[in-house]
Amino acid sequence: MSTNPADRLSELYQLACTTAQGAADILLEHRSHFEISGDTESPVTSADLAANHHILSNLQDHLGTDDYGYLSEETFKNQNPDDRRRDWVWIIDPLDGTKDYIQDTGDYAVQIALAYQGRPVIAAVACPAQGKLYSAIVGSGTWVEDNTGNRRQARVSSRSNRSEMTIITSRNHRGKKLEEFIKILQIPAQRMMGSIGCKLSAIVEQDADLYLSVSGKTAPKDWDFAAPELILTEAGGKLTYFDGGLILYNREDVNQWKGIIASNGNCHEEICHLIHTTSPQQPS
Repeated sequence: MSTNPADRLSELYQLACTTAQGAADILLEHRSHFEISGDTESPVTSADLAANHHILSNLQDHLGTDDYGYLSEETFKNQNPDDRRRDWVWIIDPLDGTKDYIQDTGDYAVQIALAYQGRPVIAAVACPAQGKLYSAIVGSGTWVEDNTGNRRQARVSSRSNRSEMTIITSRNHRGKKLEEFIKILQIPAQRMMGSIGCKLSAIVEQDADLYLSVSGKTAPKDWDFAAPELILTEAGGKLTYFDGGLILYNREDVNQWKGIIASNGNCHEEICHLIHTTSPQQPS
């Protein structure tokens, strides 16, 4: 069997899916007993750490570290940058939506992506509370599997009139700039949800049509968007910076300072134009 990752995408996809599902099971198991550390703005739970250990151990036991780099939220700060200077890098968020996990809203996710030269080619996003696993290989569509084993292909909505669309926003990260953009876009329907993985999955499920990420004092990181992006785009949606440019991952700075738009794709360029012309771009 070839050791070239490009020849093993189907195998790597299955590994990502089983690993994400295993991490989702760990998060559910820890729901009744977990410890919290860190500050109130960036809490970490023992569930984050347990899921992270499972993901890294499973991937590295199967694949090693010679051909693949690993970029995970929970180990990034203590990582040697040389460890992820590879063409192929796994980008991992073991628990996206830690605040929602603590608050028990159900809006949290496990996110695993394999990126090639900065762009995701495999993604698995598990939403444990919903009992769903979203997965994709670039060029092969997005698939949703529930906890009974039912599997179906997903497709974003066909809504193209902004007056009929729903914008999805954060519970814990809402600022003045976001409110200004919502007024500019004149999208009346709003839905609040935690976890970027859950937000973009809602667009995939046709429950929403648009999401805006506006960085302030802090910015989302690579692991927040890498897997959800592929889940969205393979279902027919689009995700770009405000200026329409594609996102690159696993650069020296893992912060995504520039504003990001995720949509069902039907009036993405129009929305980009409206937002971009009213907001100076932050440096990449």
